[in-house]
Amino acid sequence: MSDVTAIHNLVQKRNELKNEIAKIIVGQDAVIDQILLCIFSGGHALLIGVPGLAKTLMINTLSQALGLDFKRIQFTPDLMPSDILGSEILDENRHFKFIKGPIFSNIILADEINRTPPKTQAALLEAMQERSVTIAGQNYKLDLPYFVLATQNPIEQEGTYPLPEAQLDRFMFAVKLEYPTFEEEVKVVKQTTSDAKVEIKPLFTAQEIIDFQHLIRRIPVADNVIEYAVTLVSKTRPDNALTNEFVKNYLDWGAGPRASQNLILAAKAHAAFNGKFSPDIEDVKAVATGILRHRIIKNYKADAEGITEEVIIKKLL
Repeated sequence: MSDVTAIHNLVQKRNELKNEIAKIIVGQDAVIDQILLCIFSGGHALLIGVPGLAKTLMINTLSQALGLDFKRIQFTPDLMPSDILGSEILDENRHFKFIKGPIFSNIILADEINRTPPKTQAALLEAMQERSVTIAGQNYKLDLPYFVLATQNPIEQEGTYPLPEAQLDRFMFAVKLEYPTFEEEVKVVKQTTSDAKVEIKPLFTAQEIIDFQHLIRRIPVADNVIEYAVTLVSKTRPDNALTNEFVKNYLDWGAGPRASQNLILAAKAHAAFNGKFSPDIEDVKAVATGILRHRIIKNYKADAEGITEEVIIKKLL
């Protein structure tokens, strides 16, 4: 199959996937779009939203529609790294045997990731970056495709452990979930209080998703688009020559090179989803907020004046 035919195939399959997810998830189009961009670009996503917005249900539905294995890990203050990675036990023949933890799956839902101490949060780092884990000196490869979708509650911060910047940077997108509209909430209540059962059909195989990920990486990008992405990221750094006064006033730290890489990868996926064979500057702008939101650090003045990350990013576009 040629790459041109493969992109047309991807557009069709992505539309079918969204229709399948819509059988259970009402609305949240922008959120689902960003998660799909993330998955087909080979990244990880951080979902930020208050309880009850169907974060877990959304990821579970998505994993069924993608035809992938799904594991949910509830992060709590007493969770240990071995509870995620697995551990060695002594079997009946007095030999050490490794029992795999829940991290050995295609899609991992790290529920309320900021409720566990940094020692346990860090257990995900190697898996997210290298797609492997090391236990007792033994390296184990994870099955591909592999995605971590972590959730955070933005309001209840008592007894939480904020994610270190190094771990936040591992997430390609930070996706904010908003409350549904009145009409959407009416539909949600109707669907969830009846006895109807909905079957989700798996539309992909693991190999198909890996092939689409390679296809997206093969998409060519013009130099001016790459330069725009790198310039945009450079503008978030207060000590950079390209930075304007607004950023110098309200930001302490800007985004690193991983943001530039993710902007281009996500722009390629965004272009492919829309049937284009190469991304342009508009594709970079379309994905910029989700990619930069968690990588810029506001100062006290921005908090005091109610300046959000989204406002700062809009000023840079």
